[in-house]
Amino acid sequence: MASDYTLSEALFLYPTPAGAYYAVSTKDTDKPRLFLRRLLQQAKTPALTIENLKQLMQNDDEAKCFELLHHCQNLSWIQGLEMPLAFPSGALEDILPVMLGRISENGKVLLAENQGFYLATHGFPHEVAEELSALSAEIATVHERRSGLLVNNMGLTSHAWAIVDVFGNSEVGFWPLFIANNRFVIAIYGIPHFNQPEFVSLVWALSIRYATREN
Repeated sequence: MASDYTLSEALFLYPTPAGAYYAVSTKDTDKPRLFLRRLLQQAKTPALTIENLKQLMQNDDEAKCFELLHHCQNLSWIQGLEMPLAFPSGALEDILPVMLGRISENGKVLLAENQGFYLATHGFPHEVAEELSALSAEIATVHERRSGLLVNNMGLTSHAWAIVDVFGNSEVGFWPLFIANNRFVIAIYGIPHFNQPEFVSLVWALSIRYATREN
């Protein structure tokens, strides 16, 4: 029943880093992903009200809205902010490198688009960034070609790939971000730090720029 839940007043809805990653880590859709994706398409963090929940979840049933919000909260995909935030404005070529630099332990990271060209990089020389971006596109092609084996036969639902050392540790990892009909790849040398607030800002900025409204 909707009466079993109460909303905290004066808070603003915002994805956590885990929620942002869940929203864009695959092309698959489910109710939590669609809710999080719509949230990431807002120009500013919406107030936590039942009216806003109904709009973001595209559901007029208050009980169902409360249940979905509770589900996302239990999985740490959503958080409530005391002050509202506006989406990261500015040219992507100016704001992306700063965000990227915070999600890698050693600051070597890039963002590539589906054709194998990088949109922004931090810590990589231009030539290295070009080669890694091209490699990310080739990996995506192989993944799509072999997805039947990986998903259906082996149960591997992740789209991420890595070049590993002799101990199995990732030296360079490739993580796709699916935003509307666009596929981006984050390539990181060393350990990723996706648990940083800058990762949410990165996904938010890309969603505002590239995403279309999803039903």
